[in-house]
Amino acid sequence: MVRAAQSLWNCRVIQMAELPVFDKSGKKVGTYAIDANEVAPKINRQLLHDAVVMYQANERQGTSRTKSRSEVSGSTKKMYRQKGTGNARAGSRRSGVRRGGGHIFARRPRNYSYRLPRKAVQLATRMAIASKILDGQMVVIDQLDFEAPATREMAAILKSLQCGGQTVLVTTDQLDNNVYKSARNITDVSVSPVSDLNALSVLKPRKMVVTRAALDQIKDRSKREAAD
Repeated sequence: MVRAAQSLWNCRVIQMAELPVFDKSGKKVGTYAIDANEVAPKINRQLLHDAVVMYQANERQGTSRTKSRSEVSGSTKKMYRQKGTGNARAGSRRSGVRRGGGHIFARRPRNYSYRLPRKAVQLATRMAIASKILDGQMVVIDQLDFEAPATREMAAILKSLQCGGQTVLVTTDQLDNNVYKSARNITDVSVSPVSDLNALSVLKPRKMVVTRAALDQIKDRSKREAAD
């Protein structure tokens, strides 16, 4: 149970949370005490926004391209004489003000990617995780492992955790191919080890399912980054 009615934006996070721990059948098998203040001392909405915009910008292909007046087909001959026709003066048919002409400010391929400072990116990730804890959108499972890929079993586990039909991020302590292959064909479900988490991947899904080992690793990593 989270001892906070809602997320506290742009203020200090001091809530202590006791998250219920479930097994694969959805039965409660214990609790996990975590102090959101240890993950992130505060939640800065502007920093989260900046980090999400950065990740979205880095995903842009930047391959859009249009033709300028020098590239479109058509004659450059003056359309008609300058004076005496009663029409407005006009030059080339390629002009951007005419149908079939080139774009006045033609688009060119460009690179939209940029990077925020490393510590800002790390802090934004921790803030995103803390917000999931405070909003009650984090579900802790005792352990999640498969002897072989099993999509049907993974779907049943998510349903038993009340995460069926929602966007879900499944977080493991390390890369597990069986878990990844079990979830990759389920709509709106993604899998990521703790080392690959970022602000966008955490905030985008509605629920975040984490294993107990992954949550331990998140706490340890938060302490190391805070001390850095």
